[in-house]
Amino acid sequence: MSDPTASAPDAAPDENPQVAPANPYAAQPNPYVAPAYQPVPTVPGPAAPPPYVAGGVAYVTARRTNPLAIVSLVLSLSSLLFSITAIGGVITGHIALAQIKRTGDDGRGLAIAGVIVGYAMIAVLALSLVFFFAMFGLLFATVEGSTSFS
Repeated sequence: MSDPTASAPDAAPDENPQVAPANPYAAQPNPYVAPAYQPVPTVPGPAAPPPYVAGGVAYVTARRTNPLAIVSLVLSLSSLLFSITAIGGVITGHIALAQIKRTGDDGRGLAIAGVIVGYAMIAVLALSLVFFFAMFGLLFATVEGSTSFS
């Protein structure tokens, strides 16, 4: 019994009678024309919490604000009075941004504000320390040069 799908012995091995050869005169895509717009699939954001129903009335609960974002802003703003708290504001702000990215909590703006104010207050503290030590050194250089004990 012979296999009906086997090719005939007199046919060339590279010819397949079921596939038509490509048309060399077919229209080719123009490389100078922009391709058609393909919409990019978007990743959905965090799901909204289910509404809270009490007494036949639906109350929609707000999303949770990240507590470290609030702490970051409070520490950074309190650095106006106590300079050292700016470092805590920057650290908690960066931790809050990482948590917000992971969990989808609210408070990203608070965390960014805490980080920016914290870095600004650290810069002000560093510049004031440089100014203080420069003036202190200038004062002692002037006093040392003007006194003579002989």
